[in-house]
Amino acid sequence: MSQLENRVALVTGGARGIGRAICERLAKDGAKLAIVDIMQETADKTVAEFRAQGIDAIAIAANVAKYEDAEASIKTVMDKYGRLDILVNCAGITKDNLLMRMSESDWDAVIAVNLKGTYNFIKAAIRPMMKARYGKIVNISSVVGRAGNAGQVNYSASKAGVIGVTKSVAKELGSRNIMVNAVAPGYIMTDMTENLPDEAKKFFLELIPLKRGGKPQDVANVVAFLCGPDSDYVTGQVINCCGGFLM
Repeated sequence: MSQLENRVALVTGGARGIGRAICERLAKDGAKLAIVDIMQETADKTVAEFRAQGIDAIAIAANVAKYEDAEASIKTVMDKYGRLDILVNCAGITKDNLLMRMSESDWDAVIAVNLKGTYNFIKAAIRPMMKARYGKIVNISSVVGRAGNAGQVNYSASKAGVIGVTKSVAKELGSRNIMVNAVAPGYIMTDMTENLPDEAKKFFLELIPLKRGGKPQDVANVVAFLCGPDSDYVTGQVINCCGGFLM
């Protein structure tokens, strides 16, 4: 039996990039999927591709920064499957700039999606998890949330906040058998990092002991561990997935 057979997982930002890789890995382990994206068309396209492979998945359009969208997303999952076992908060955006040039709107937008979005979906998801006395919540942070990064004050703050949320909620929900952990990716080869200047890519690679960027699947493998039974005594932790960039 697959380790996530009969489990239902909701993944925000699940239609693209790291989020999609996470969905692919969870499906491989037997999970049914609710794939959340801000664009209905994007979510529908990804779900259609998954269903063509025999994967049980539904598409949900939601703005993670709005609590009512998070609440509606959880209701959709419960109406369809009658349970929610796994929540992965992967939706995120960047609006990079030096602090002196960063607009208030760019600060607010990144905090709203990356940090408030995590809060929104956890708050909406924990009621059915508490009732079932079981749940796995994995929040995608970043190594810059632990080390900081010039030009990413808003992003770094949001991802540091995700770590604080993770540890606090783990303490609140541990007695209900709900485990809450975070994964902090480093330099992962996605559309977002592909747009970096060549000099920036070279700089990052020189700082990574493994001398290569990570793949979305590398992050997905760590998330899968935290969603499965092998991590049933792991909560409140932050696991770096960065090739040794941060030690």
